[in-house]
Amino acid sequence: MPIKESYEKALRRAVEAAPIYQLLQISLEEIDAGFARFRMPFRKELTQAYAVVHGGAIAHLADTAVAFACMTLISPGQKVTTAEFKINFFSAVRNGEMFGEARAVYSGKRLIVADMQVETEEGILIAKGLATYAIIGTPKTKEG
Repeated sequence: MPIKESYEKALRRAVEAAPIYQLLQISLEEIDAGFARFRMPFRKELTQAYAVVHGGAIAHLADTAVAFACMTLISPGQKVTTAEFKINFFSAVRNGEMFGEARAVYSGKRLIVADMQVETEEGILIAKGLATYAIIGTPKTKEG
């Protein structure tokens, strides 16, 4: 079931307004119920001592995709926050664009678990992981 167009617009505005996404130049590519795909360009500022993108930047891209995939599954009045994630790295990134995708595999009353991965624009797997997000807050009712 697709998300409402107004909610998609609100999520896109949230990405554009957040300083960390501006800093990393992360942009929202696609979003739907339980799914999100983000893009992050290679930049020298993201590299570590071996001139490849730092794993923390790659993990941030994956975590961002999970966060927004989870946001499509919660009710007004609720928020999500990372409770845990595990990520494996497979390929170094020296140039090009990176794409982080996440898909929810479980959504309960208090937790959402999502599969996440980061690939190059050629489809080469950079990293793969699994994240658990906590749902916090109480859903708003129509009266509240």
